[in-house]
Amino acid sequence: MIAVKADNQPGEVLFVSQRFYIPLQWLISMAITLSLLALSLILVTLSYQSTRATLLSATTSAAENASDLLDGQIEQLIQPVESIVAQLQFDPLVSAVRFEDRLKRVPALAQVLASNNVISAVYVGYPDGDFLLLRPINNERARNVLDAPDDAHFLLQSVERQNGETLGRWAWFDKQLRLKSIVIRPQYAFDPRTRPWFIDASASDERILTDPYVFYTTGEIGISLASQSATGAILAVDASVEDLSLQVKTLAPVTGTQLALVSEGNKVIGYEHVDQMILPDINGSLRLAELSELNLPALTDVATSSQPARTLFPVSINNQPGFGLWSPLSAFANENLRVLMAVPQASLLADAKALLRQQVGLSLLLVIALLPIGWWLGRRIGKPLRKLADQVEAIGRFEFEADIEAVHSNIREVHDLGLHTERMAGMITNFSRISQTLNRSTDLDNMISEVLHELASAVGATDAVVYLNNTEQTRLIRAGHVGPSRVPVTLMLGENPAATVRETLSRKDQRLTTTRLVNRSNHPIGVLALNRPEHTSITDVEFEHFMERMAGSVAIAIETRRLFKEQKALFDGIIRLLADAIDTKSPYTGGHCDRVPQVASILLNKVEAQTDGPFADFSLTAEERYEFTIAAWLHDCGKITTPEHVVDKATKLESLYNKLHEIRMRFEVLHRDAEIEYLADLNKGGNQQQRLKKRDRRQAQLQQDFAFIARLNLGSEARVSDDDIARMNQIGDQTWWRHFSDRIGISFDEADRLAREPEPPLPCLELLLANKREHREPWGSYQPPVEAGHPNNRWGFDMTLPEYAANHGERYNLSIRHGTLNDEERFKINNHIVETYRMLTTLPWPRHLARVPDIAANHHERMDGTGYPRKLDGHKMSVSERIMAIADVFEALTAADRPYKPAKTLSESLTIMVSMALNGHCDPRLLKVFIETGAYRTYAVGFLKPEQLDEVDEAALIRRLTTA
Repeated sequence: MIAVKADNQPGEVLFVSQRFYIPLQWLISMAITLSLLALSLILVTLSYQSTRATLLSATTSAAENASDLLDGQIEQLIQPVESIVAQLQFDPLVSAVRFEDRLKRVPALAQVLASNNVISAVYVGYPDGDFLLLRPINNERARNVLDAPDDAHFLLQSVERQNGETLGRWAWFDKQLRLKSIVIRPQYAFDPRTRPWFIDASASDERILTDPYVFYTTGEIGISLASQSATGAILAVDASVEDLSLQVKTLAPVTGTQLALVSEGNKVIGYEHVDQMILPDINGSLRLAELSELNLPALTDVATSSQPARTLFPVSINNQPGFGLWSPLSAFANENLRVLMAVPQASLLADAKALLRQQVGLSLLLVIALLPIGWWLGRRIGKPLRKLADQVEAIGRFEFEADIEAVHSNIREVHDLGLHTERMAGMITNFSRISQTLNRSTDLDNMISEVLHELASAVGATDAVVYLNNTEQTRLIRAGHVGPSRVPVTLMLGENPAATVRETLSRKDQRLTTTRLVNRSNHPIGVLALNRPEHTSITDVEFEHFMERMAGSVAIAIETRRLFKEQKALFDGIIRLLADAIDTKSPYTGGHCDRVPQVASILLNKVEAQTDGPFADFSLTAEERYEFTIAAWLHDCGKITTPEHVVDKATKLESLYNKLHEIRMRFEVLHRDAEIEYLADLNKGGNQQQRLKKRDRRQAQLQQDFAFIARLNLGSEARVSDDDIARMNQIGDQTWWRHFSDRIGISFDEADRLAREPEPPLPCLELLLANKREHREPWGSYQPPVEAGHPNNRWGFDMTLPEYAANHGERYNLSIRHGTLNDEERFKINNHIVETYRMLTTLPWPRHLARVPDIAANHHERMDGTGYPRKLDGHKMSVSERIMAIADVFEALTAADRPYKPAKTLSESLTIMVSMALNGHCDPRLLKVFIETGAYRTYAVGFLKPEQLDEVDEAALIRRLTTA
């Protein structure tokens, strides 16, 4: 921790920054250790790189040696065979014509086979198409393929062409070259003149050497060496090269190395697993495998690489890093044979890494051995600083009040630093307390007093005072004072407030410093003044700079608290304004939004005062209580969207007006029709007395029918009977004649609804009471998202949406069983809580008010989970939400401004609420507190009419709640 001064002014310690400190003994020890580590790292790295380069070079040399070795082996294979072919050029066999003469030269051919065990067969191809071949039968595969007799050791294959006919014969010889049998083979019609070795040798004066291939008879890999004799016959031998595969296996420099000898087209002619090199062809013969068929991706990458010969390059071997290289062979004529090598990096560099680990271990042992020496040396050098370091560390841990003593040292800087550390710790303590007060204190007067106290202690001031401008900007009012001196409570606000304060408070033995307090808009709001002793090391200029900065922080804090208080008052005022507007909107529910918070607050206080029972541990913080109050005021804010004619609906046929008047006019028409009918009958000469009685009966019945409809139009808490509804329908079935169009002079919406039915010709017969199609208003483009499965329902609402947005059917509304609201209107009333929740959840509530939407909008939920809008049960509602539910019900029952019911007394209201609690509507435990603490009567005294304040049998009500 280090104190930093502003503008390099001594003593102006304004802020603290965090840095990392290393003890001196650590630094010395670490320097020695790091030096050794760096040196060891360099040496180990150089050694590892050198070893690695040596191993890589050795791998390249190994590949070159393998290439040279294979070249030499191939030369050793080819040279003897070439000598044998050269000798056979002068043998009588090349000029023999008859089979018998050729048969005599079998011992000479057998001697050739015996002279070199790599020779698989020796044969002669004649210019006329004759052919003679001698091969040993020296392995089981050849014996099985040729179906040789058990005692046969040689096979002589002969083809003779005479007079256009071909004679094929096989002769079997035993080990002593005794002829065992001759078999005629008609199907054996081999023509040497079509073979590449015959064609190539006939066209060349030199001996020719073929590419390696698989011998059909023996399944061996070999080459053919052929030469033309003076007679034109072609002498040839087959030589095996399978020893190359055995040699390849021994050339791997490290374990895991992959090696292969490939020819033109990447055909494999040398590989440690010989059985994988020979594969069956599609025609049943054998062929050499291609490199890609060995499932060796690394060697395939080497074969297809564009890297130059004998150059290491990276490859992947079984998903592990490795190196690859290739080297050419020059022993064959086509010079396209290559040695492919893939070496695993782990195996190749194993020795280098082992050496690296050994060297690292030795280096670490050396470092560990020298650590105590470095530690001891550092401790000896840093001992005088240890105490001071501990003191600074305590300050770094924010232990500003710890005992700080001067450090005795012969080092001047250490001595001076120790002297100033104590003062610095004290000042940091004062400034941290000032910062904490400015940030946390919410009371303006307490904040100013605490700041002045800490500020005076930090700078050694004897007096500190703050004056603030009054609202009228005419006087300075003392807001806080610390010190023994008496200072005036008020001062006149002149053109220079700081000068006024200076002149008033100045003392001869004091150095008074004053500075203006200005807000963010640079408007003056007051004066800060400090009196210091005459003798001080800090100059007036330095202190004035410090005061200006401190005054800025104090002024901003004062302005912030004023703004916070004013904004809170404005916020509360807007909320109450909204509640008052909702109450004013309807004369029948006026005061509901104002009275519910009163009931809720009274009950909340009683619940918090419980010392035993289920709510003994319940309490709210000041912020939670404010949150509850805001929610109570906003609990019905959604009613601002509810149509007034629905909220104020006093009769069943009332909408924007009472449609009973329209129905009465229809009765007037029928009454007039009865009169007209009577007069018409008189004109016809009927019995006047009889006609008169008929008219009177008709008109009297109409009077009775209308009186019944009028009574039915009035809502009541008593259930309308089925007989009443049947009589209403019977009355409604009467008809009257309409002579005027109902499609003119109406709104566009009404015209659209009427257009769904064709207009009947006039005059038309109408029912006295009707449920017409145009009475039913569809939802249209907007449908409230209140159903559980609605795609736009992101609030969790679970309500039933009526089929229509409104239904003005006359019979439909007169059939309402209770009250005056039909299902569609009841939904609009209930929808106010949906709108309340939606409106409140769109607001950016601060964290301490985040639960306002839930507290405000859950007062219509029930303990049994059948309420609305989200069907929450009691376990999902907080105590505050359940208190709101009780407050809302109680206010609704006792309200005297409802158009559809009379105000209920206290006993009636509480009896109903107990029944509601027992039926799972509200919390019985909270209702018990509401009754037994007298919370209901506290509210009733202030808000209910005297005639509602009857006696309540609290014991009986509580007994019902307790026993249930």
